[in-house]
Amino acid sequence: MNNAQRSLLLAVLLVLAAPLRAQEAPAAAPAAAPPAPLSWSSLSPQQQKVLGKFGGQWDTLPPERQQALARGSERWLGMSPEQRDLARDRFTRWRGLPPEQRQALRNRWQQFQSLPPDERAIVRQNFRRFQQLPPERRQMLQQRWRNASPAQRQQMIERARERRMKQLPRPPAPHR
Repeated sequence: MNNAQRSLLLAVLLVLAAPLRAQEAPAAAPAAAPPAPLSWSSLSPQQQKVLGKFGGQWDTLPPERQQALARGSERWLGMSPEQRDLARDRFTRWRGLPPEQRQALRNRWQQFQSLPPDERAIVRQNFRRFQQLPPERRQMLQQRWRNASPAQRQQMIERARERRMKQLPRPPAPHR
């Protein structure tokens, strides 16, 4: 499945999960403290090696970027050689996308990340189920989605939501 298909699928899954989010009462999120800057010397020698190209400008990077780079370097160091190869391939494909498509994917990712954990789990589960479908079925569903009008897409979403609601376990009836 190519990136455009994955993007489309993620968008569909996010749309399907959105009504769950809309039913929740908005909770006031506590204000998070701004991240503290990381000193270059606080990184391990292995992290410094991975992040070598940032060494000269580290102190000028925003603390959020420093934190993200440090987390990324930890993930990188924890990967097997095969996982690193896959990550390099994904990064190369990412860099090859047009800026508008990268921004759209970032926006979808932020939307996904803003979902509560249980809804993210539902989206992931739906994505795994979609990937387990035979390629012909996946392609047919993607084509149907692409060819659908906004009204037809809304109907598709409603039908999927109804099917999902029928599958949810019902709470036991109260005793009388």
